[in-house]
Amino acid sequence: MAKDRHHKIAVIGGDGTGPEVVREGLKVLEAASKKFGFKYSKTMLDYGGERYLKTGKIISDKEVKDLKKHDVIYLGAVGHPEVRPGILEQGLLLKIRFGLDQYINLRPVRLYNSAFCPIKDKKPEDIDFVVVRENSEGLYKGMGKFIKKGTKNETAVQISHNTRKGVERCIRYAFDYCRKRNKGKKLTLCGKTNVLTYAWDLWQRTFDEVKKDYPDIQTGYAHVDAITMWFVKNPEWFDCIVTDNMFGDIITDLGAMIQGGMGIAAGGNINPQGVSMFEPIGGSAPKYTGKSVINPLAAICALAMLLENVGEAEAGRAVENSVIKAVSTELKSLAAGKMGYSTQEVGDLIVKFL
Repeated sequence: MAKDRHHKIAVIGGDGTGPEVVREGLKVLEAASKKFGFKYSKTMLDYGGERYLKTGKIISDKEVKDLKKHDVIYLGAVGHPEVRPGILEQGLLLKIRFGLDQYINLRPVRLYNSAFCPIKDKKPEDIDFVVVRENSEGLYKGMGKFIKKGTKNETAVQISHNTRKGVERCIRYAFDYCRKRNKGKKLTLCGKTNVLTYAWDLWQRTFDEVKKDYPDIQTGYAHVDAITMWFVKNPEWFDCIVTDNMFGDIITDLGAMIQGGMGIAAGGNINPQGVSMFEPIGGSAPKYTGKSVINPLAAICALAMLLENVGEAEAGRAVENSVIKAVSTELKSLAAGKMGYSTQEVGDLIVKFL
């Protein structure tokens, strides 16, 4: 954070409903800046599907480097129906994550209103945990090859690439975050040690070594398949969870469902020493584009995380508390088109409650 509390924000509205939800987030940002006395400047960037279709360009190495001139990135969504799946996700989203070394994906999972939880008899105090996902290695590293491609004897090899450095810095971040969060003070390693005997041997050994430096944190381990079961059966068991890129991608979507759906789920791609990026995790939802029915609360929750990241923790808490009030007292549903309010009206509600 700059000493004069002036924050330089790169804004990527992206595809589909991304620009719509980002617009509401920026509306809340403006109100929060006035209330809490900080300043900001924003650089609007057109990276996404429309740019790619017009120019054939996604994002260059120089443009990734230019993002480092900002304090933080605010992203709407990536994914365009006229662009083959994987092109934008790898060429834009993963390129930014890897290029800026955003090695942590941080996903708070918090239920704000029991009425929106699909699990019977679960209360807000039962669903309040955080998943720390390694964000730069594993199966998403893009390493592998085809052998005899296109023939009946074709073989596809996809490599899960894990380094001691990458695993340890993720695990240490998770322990530090668990200590800072100061709730259950319990960190669970989520893996698959019984069959993935190379990658998860490294993860387990590193976890066991690092935990010696954190005697105040209770630790545990669970296979990823058991985690998915317990997220539904006993989500109250969890405080913080640390896992790899692939498993983290899977269990955080389940986490989004039990907290009320994609309309409320936000996440951060974190470089603790560099530029981080915050986004709603629900994707671009192109079928709702321009209809003013998409729920912007996930993007607004991402803004709350962004504010905490740049040192405006009080403002971030206020934004989240405004979301909680809206979800608890005003919205009929968190699903697109069923909220009882338009996209813009939900943004106005958060500003009002702020």
